[in-house]
Formats: sequence, C-alpha cells, structure tokens
Amino acid sequence: MGDLFQGRGPSRVGCAPAHDTARRYRYYQNVCTQSYSFVWWDWARWEREIDWMALNGINLALAWSGQEAIWQRVYLALGLTQAEINEFFTGPAFLAWGRMGNLHTWDGPLPPSWHIKQLYLQHRVLDQMRSFGMTPVLPAFAGHVPEAVTRVFPQVNVTKMGSWGHFNCSYSCSFLLAPEDPIFPIIGSLFLRELIKEFGTDHIYGADTFNEMQPPSSEPSYLAAATTAVYEAMTAVDTEAVWLLQGWLFQHQPQFWGPAQIRAVLGAVPRGRLLVLDLFAESQPVYTRTASFQGQPFIWCMLHNFGGNHGLFGALEAVNGGPEAARLFPNSTMVGTGMAPEGISQNEVVYSLMAELGWRKDPVPDLAAWVTSFAARRYGVSHPDAGAAWRLLLRSVYNCSGEACRGHNRSPLVRRPSLQMNTSIWYNRSDVFEAWRLLLTSAPSLATSPAFRYDLLDLTRQAVQELVSLYYEEARSAYLSKELASLLRAGGVLAYELLPALDEVLASDSRFLLGSWLEQARAAAVSEAEADFYEQNSRYQLTLWGPEGNILDYANKQLAGLVANYYTPRWRLFLEALVDSVAQGIPFQQHQFDKNVFQLEQAFVLSKQRYPSQPRGDTVDLAKKIFLKYYPGWVAGSW
Repeated sequence: MGDLFQGRGPSRVGCAPAHDTARRYRYYQNVCTQSYSFVWWDWARWEREIDWMALNGINLALAWSGQEAIWQRVYLALGLTQAEINEFFTGPAFLAWGRMGNLHTWDGPLPPSWHIKQLYLQHRVLDQMRSFGMTPVLPAFAGHVPEAVTRVFPQVNVTKMGSWGHFNCSYSCSFLLAPEDPIFPIIGSLFLRELIKEFGTDHIYGADTFNEMQPPSSEPSYLAAATTAVYEAMTAVDTEAVWLLQGWLFQHQPQFWGPAQIRAVLGAVPRGRLLVLDLFAESQPVYTRTASFQGQPFIWCMLHNFGGNHGLFGALEAVNGGPEAARLFPNSTMVGTGMAPEGISQNEVVYSLMAELGWRKDPVPDLAAWVTSFAARRYGVSHPDAGAAWRLLLRSVYNCSGEACRGHNRSPLVRRPSLQMNTSIWYNRSDVFEAWRLLLTSAPSLATSPAFRYDLLDLTRQAVQELVSLYYEEARSAYLSKELASLLRAGGVLAYELLPALDEVLASDSRFLLGSWLEQARAAAVSEAEADFYEQNSRYQLTLWGPEGNILDYANKQLAGLVANYYTPRWRLFLEALVDSVAQGIPFQQHQFDKNVFQLEQAFVLSKQRYPSQPRGDTVDLAKKIFLKYYPGWVAGSW
C-alpha cells in the first residue's frame, strides 16, 4: 500500500506531498453498478471493461463477484441450513442491496450454478486487474446477518432494522448484529479468512453498514462501537486492512448524521486506515462540511448516473472544477478521483472528461474547445457542424447546476403517467433541437462512424423525450380545460405516433435493444427454467423493481421493446382515461388508474415474449424521418 502517513504503518493511505497524493487513486464503480450494469456479464464482457479501465488509468476498483458463494460456506459452517441460506439471498439483479443490508429474499433464490459461475468469474477478474497493476477492493463483513442466525445462536444480540425502499419486512428490515456481541468478530473474520483463502488480497475492503438505513441509535458511542467492530473483524485477519467506505450515508441522511455522529464513525478507525468515497461530490460534496472527513483520506467521486437511466445529462462545469477545489481545500486529505455511477453505458462524454481529470493537475481550461476536440476524436475526423452540436449540448444538457441537479431521468416518458408530472428542465430545449439538426447535417460525412450513429440515435431519443413532455403538457392543458378535440390530438400524437417512432429508431442499434438486455440475462443460465428466472429478475429491475412497484421506474431505460410494450401501453391507458373522464364529465381518478396500470406493468414483467437482439433499420434514415416530421413544428412554435 505504500507509507503515505510516514511512520504510521505500511498500509495507511494519506497525505504527503499534496500534489502527488491528491492523484494517487483513480477509482471506479459504485456498489450498485454491480447490479444495474454488470449483473449478467460473462468473462468476455468483463475483459472488455477491464481493458477500458486500464486505458483510462483506473487503479482501484470493486471486485465483488462471487462473494455469495463464500458467504454460503460461512453460513453452512455456522449451522444454517441450505434452505435458510437460499431464503436469505436476493435474486441476481438485486444483490447490491442484499450486500448492503437493504434487502433480503426478494426475487431469489440464487441457483447453485450461479455460485459456481461467479467464483470462476471473480478469479478471472482479479487475475486481470492485478496483471494491470490495479488494486481490487474485496468485500468485508458489515454486520448484517440472516434471521436464521437467531435460530443457531438463540442468545445473539441483534437489532431488526427499519424497512427500506418501500419494501415491507418480508424483504427488508435486516438483522444487524450488535457490535459487542461475541459472534460479530467470529462471523467477520470467518468470512474474510475464507475470502482471502479463495482469492488472495490486496488489503482494501469495502463494507457499508448504514447505507440508506438509519442506525438503531444516534449515540456517538454506539456509532463508534459499530464502526470499530467492522474494522477489527478485518484486522483480525489482515493486519494491513484498509476499509473503503462509501460516504453516501452522510450525504443521504444529513439530518441524522450531524457533526458528532460523523466524528464518531470517522474517529473509530485509525487515521489512514479508512478510505472514504465522497460519492456524489460533483453535486453535494461531504468533505466541505466534515473538515475533509476529519483527516481521513478521501476520494473525490463523480456519481453522475442513478439507476443506469438513459437521458443526456451532466454537470461538466462542476466536474471540471471539483477535484481542484477539493485538492485546495484547507488541510485537504484528498487522495484521488473516482467515477461512481450506479449504471454505465450512457453519456460517454462525461466519463471521458472525468477519466482525463484523474491525470490532470488543473481543470480543463476551455470546455467548449475540449468537447469540440472530443467530437473529432470520437468520430475520427473534425466536422464543424458536429463540433457546434456538441458545444450546444455542453451549454444545455451537460450544464446542470444548482440544487435541482440530479442524474436521474424524471422525464414523463419513463414515469407512470399522472396529471402531476414535472416537466421542468435546467436548459433551453432549443439547444437540444438545434444540436439535433446540426448532427443530422453532418451525417453524410460521419455516418460511417459507429460512435456517430450512436450519438445521433441518443440525441434523437433525447429530442423525442422533449417532445413527449411538450405533448403531455398540451394534453394536460386540454384535459383541464375540457377540450376533447385538443386532448385527442395531443394524446394521439404522443401515444400513437411519437412513441412508436421512438421504438423504431431505438431498434436500429443493438445498444438500445431490450432483446440484447434480456439475452444477456438468459445467457447466464444453465437451463431454460433458470433463463426464465433471470429474465424475470431483469424485467423487474427495469420496471417495478419490487413486487408492488416499490421503487417504480427507478432503473428506467429507453430500449426498443420496452418503449413499445411497457411505456406505450401505459400512456395509452392514461390518455384513454383522460378522454373518458372529459367525455363523461367525471374527474380523472389517479388511484383507480394506478391500480389498472399496475396490471399492465406486472403483465410485462411476467411476460415470456421474446424480443429481437439484432438491430433493424438504418439509424440515420429513421432519425431523419422523425426530425422532418417534428422539427418544423418546433421551429414554428406550433404548440
């Protein structure tokens, strides 16, 4: 690990001299990325990702595959039955929240083949990461246990936590071991010993005890004891252990985590042995209100994306200036930069900038010039219209700032419809439509570039998203003023023209296909029954998330097939309900609509319909068709 806190032990991370130390780590991943993006990956896909990590200088990353297989060994050794273990683990698409203690049981159990394949995968991932000089971060015990532990150890001291994510206690309300219980160090060290025996170690371990969950007590003494217990279970096995902690808990519940509570956690681990991820630093940095995490080293992270949503979005100005501000903060303990998206495969420009900032001493001096050169590098040739399009995107969708700025797509397109939907945006829609026109203008010169075709599709998708908001506003106004003809016209365009056109253009690129997404899930299986189970896991995550729409549409995507068979039927049902209510002179009943639309949503999740995994149609032609139909109306201001 190197001795950055001179004289304080070989495995501490810390602060000497500032200009070197501040760029020591280039970190990658969020615990959630494992579920939202990586869940169905095979070795070939992992290898591509690790190559990308190496090319971008990533030297610290989570490697969390296969841990459930290790936990299974530990629980069996402790006396739990296989049935109890099966009941505890979530399905594959929800493991991230099982690992952080938010969930158990939901959409499980894990098949035996899952454990075998994940162990194999983890070995290959670790070998490759280490061969490139990266430090893989392995998991450690955070204190959450299956309820069955109380059967094996009747005297055990556990606290039943509160519910999480609108789930009831059938799937949440996890059991947390009391830090002073003698079983705590036994389970923690059993797990880590077994893990290291299987995979070796690079001495950095991740654990999150209170992720989005309020601790049982706000007493600093309790919080310090809980933190100490996790850390001491690590060092009992690995005297060089450093704990990597996601700082999201301090950001997510600021009303609970006051100065005394934060100090209790940060002070319970020897300085330099806790490495904190300031996970959402581009928007809500925590280092500024915690005196640089009370002297513990931290990594300035850009979170950017929630749930793996599609949608053009970024805060490039804040990202560009953030690391330098953190480095220059009084008594800064910053030791690196990181990318921590919940889901990948979107908004590549944002990650390209962040990766570059990991190497730079200063911010990019001119972002407009930078995005222009980004476009030229991306397409292999400079084109004035493409460059101009990117500068418009920089000043609009990629210039999110202020309190309202979130990396989560809340467009009406991907939300369950209601009359209360928020269509406010932080940019001028004209910039998006003009960028769309400019990118199409450059198509004759750039259409041979796959990256260009992807960007043209993504921008067309964004333009359609904007149009959905506009037609929704028109339909809502028509409903409120009881103008049936206007409601039929706006609603008809939205649900019967615009959404089908979006589905058709998305179908022209394999990266926007529901079929590709579901094929990944099915390919991870070893039997037809298992393939059906994995596909259902995947469909749940994209839509309802829980059995009753508990985190509805959080992980929304805009994929061909999903638009046609999930979003479009919802919109048609909603607009038909509005038409009926105007025609009959009765108020629209949101509660009744929610009950009716849930049937549609659930039917999609449980459906066995297969979708194409090969693209069809020409992206440029289809984008042009949509553009010619809707752009003139936008320019004329005809809505």
